[in-house]
Amino acid sequence: MIIGHLINGQNFEGTRDRLGDVFDPSTGKITKQVALASKSTVKKAIKAAEAAFPAWRNTPPGKRAQVMYRLKTLLEKNADKICRLITEEHGKVLHDSRGELGRAIENIEYACAAPDLLKGEYTKNVGTSVDSWSEFQPLGVTAGITPFNFPAMVPFWMWPLAVVAGNTFILKPSERTPSAALYMTQLAQEAGLPPGVLNLVNGDKEAVDTLLHDPCVQAVSFVGSTPVAEYIYATGSANGKRVQALGEQKITP
Repeated sequence: MIIGHLINGQNFEGTRDRLGDVFDPSTGKITKQVALASKSTVKKAIKAAEAAFPAWRNTPPGKRAQVMYRLKTLLEKNADKICRLITEEHGKVLHDSRGELGRAIENIEYACAAPDLLKGEYTKNVGTSVDSWSEFQPLGVTAGITPFNFPAMVPFWMWPLAVVAGNTFILKPSERTPSAALYMTQLAQEAGLPPGVLNLVNGDKEAVDTLLHDPCVQAVSFVGSTPVAEYIYATGSANGKRVQALGEQKITP
């Protein structure tokens, strides 16, 4: 079995010239293979996200939030399958997988509050005959690069809030635990996300570097090791992107 990508609302396998092995940690055996996206495949996802952005940014926040309500229901309905996928590829026991999924769903619940979160602020008469207001505007195409250890929870730290705020998104999960993230992205399509709003590419450094260098990608979020976080931050910011890079804290005894 080869795990592919989801681009513009469609499953997309891409080329088979670069494949990674996916292991069952309980046995050490290879159970699946994952397609490692080429630069052209990632560019395809970026173009899909760019094309979907104008219509999605103009979709009222209330309608965007309704998709999140439907996705929450689908995640709860399919919880057993999601947790099984996490356990089969990561190795954590089912109880921990259920806890992880619960944290992911909490982020969806928060995203459902978009109509209130995106209201902005207005202050009358901050100076003589001067009023002040602030408003939130989406950036455009955004991306997330997530680690192997929380394949369901960490992606949901990123894309639900980005998408409900009117951005489009490309998720690059860990190639070691790809199945849960892909399945949950497919559920988001079932919940009503328009094609291209949320895309998923599986891959390695080639996929990451394409996201970091493409000028259409406006912001990147990352969770993982400190050396990679430093690389993501330096490379993304040098290319004019807003970057959020979370690495583990280094503690010196």
